[in-house]
Amino acid sequence: MGERTVIDPITRIEGHLRIEIEVEGGKVKDAWSSGTMWRGFEVFLKGRDPRDAWYITQRVCGVCTTVHAITSVRAVENALNITIPENARIIRNLILGTQMIHDHPVHFYHLHALDWVDVVSALRADPKKTSELAQSTNPNSPKSGPGDFKNTQDKLKKFVDGGQLGPFTNGYWGHPAMKLPPEANLMAVSHYLDALKLQNKARQMHAIFGAKNPHIQTMTVGGVTCVADLNPDRIGQFLYLLKEVKDFIDNVYIPDVLAVAPFYLDWAGIGGGLKNYLAYGDYPMKTGGPETQWFPRGHVSERDISKALPTDVGKITEDVTHSWYKYAKNGPLHPSVGETDPWFTGIETAKADGKYSWLKTPRYDGKAMEVGPLARMLVNFSAGHKPTVDNVSAVLKKLGVPASALFSTLGRTAARAIETKVICDEMEKWVMELVGNVKRGDLETCADYEHPTSAKGYGTVEAPRGALGHWVEIEGGKIKNYQLVVPTTWNGSPRDQKGQRSAIEEALIGTPVADPKRPLEILRTVHSFDPCLACSVHVIDPVSNEVYETKVA
Repeated sequence: MGERTVIDPITRIEGHLRIEIEVEGGKVKDAWSSGTMWRGFEVFLKGRDPRDAWYITQRVCGVCTTVHAITSVRAVENALNITIPENARIIRNLILGTQMIHDHPVHFYHLHALDWVDVVSALRADPKKTSELAQSTNPNSPKSGPGDFKNTQDKLKKFVDGGQLGPFTNGYWGHPAMKLPPEANLMAVSHYLDALKLQNKARQMHAIFGAKNPHIQTMTVGGVTCVADLNPDRIGQFLYLLKEVKDFIDNVYIPDVLAVAPFYLDWAGIGGGLKNYLAYGDYPMKTGGPETQWFPRGHVSERDISKALPTDVGKITEDVTHSWYKYAKNGPLHPSVGETDPWFTGIETAKADGKYSWLKTPRYDGKAMEVGPLARMLVNFSAGHKPTVDNVSAVLKKLGVPASALFSTLGRTAARAIETKVICDEMEKWVMELVGNVKRGDLETCADYEHPTSAKGYGTVEAPRGALGHWVEIEGGKIKNYQLVVPTTWNGSPRDQKGQRSAIEEALIGTPVADPKRPLEILRTVHSFDPCLACSVHVIDPVSNEVYETKVA
């Protein structure tokens, strides 16, 4: 038996995630992923007006709240057979696109980069050589003179001289798995700080049509309520901010991924995990079903990217064999008839049939699936989605790696950057479509509808972290049953009744661990999923029973 390591909670994520691994011969032999906080949204939504669910379900998340709002209104609209106006469709696409171009850079710079970038090493960098590196990566790189990087280095030195590293406290600085030279580290730290300003611009975009961020206010069953913002000033402001964000993605984010990746190409063979990928698709180009979506609905089986297979949401089930719930009858359930009956037993990873997570275990046609940016890019690529094919091919050519490199921790990180560019490049077209409608005098943003006493429906969204679905059953005009299957439920759930691991558990198998007291490699793969759960690391030696604890920023 190998050495057991418990990381609880994982930091630089949203929510509370516990990872337990068994290490043998310097590599992960087995892994268990646990969501350790129960929310109970499915329980307290019962008996409420279904038209209020979008407002409540936004509180599921503190970051990408928008995606739950839109998924919820889509679920109720599906149940009530509502067709929303074209302007509402376009505005929802713009809000969802803005969520992606906000969330992905935040993940790369502020949640994931510190797994690859040695901040303290940046103090040893030569600002002139750093400038040369930045210019060689991208001649259009902004703020890339020697003086710019000297200013960043001076700021960093003040942190250190002050006895603290501020946001960079408790990183694994000096870890042997850190491979960037000091100049690359200084460039990354500089862009980390620039990306903080970018966050603000993307949030402003969100607030133009969503009223605020987080927790937008302008969704409603039947459409959107921001008709007063369909004017030249507000649309022009959105376009100006979009241009600023696009400049950062084209001239900083993508070049940084291409500059850092060559130092870590070994990670193109680590963290692959499952071989099946699922995406609901999104961004409808006209009102209608999934066939109208710009990002197609589909799945990839056994890493065969020669074709995208159709996805039938009727084949989705949730299993609670290893989850802290109980069903009235044994066996997995489709979310439309799903049950949420909490039954906490404690962490039971030492038992073959033990329970160890508040996450249920979703399966598609009985198979474990990875969802998220990599899944979307693979489904898009397999379906011949030209912007995705062009950008994925360009990145693979630039790095000199085969398509198989995508099935990895590094591939997951690159896919997120590629997706950001693909979406950002398209959004101006959506704005112009909206402008065309307004010029024609079309200001309709919300459909009339009748509210039947009984109905069932579902809604899906491609959230930044992956496939998100809400299922609603209405009886007597109130919510009888409401089930949410969120991206991290797909990726971070426990085993199913057949013993199949889910995406994060499977991706950790074979991961090298140089120092169990500082399991940086584990964080790299877990963070590559951007799990939405929430900084200490416990290392248990099964021989000595010694427990190590390490705080991680």
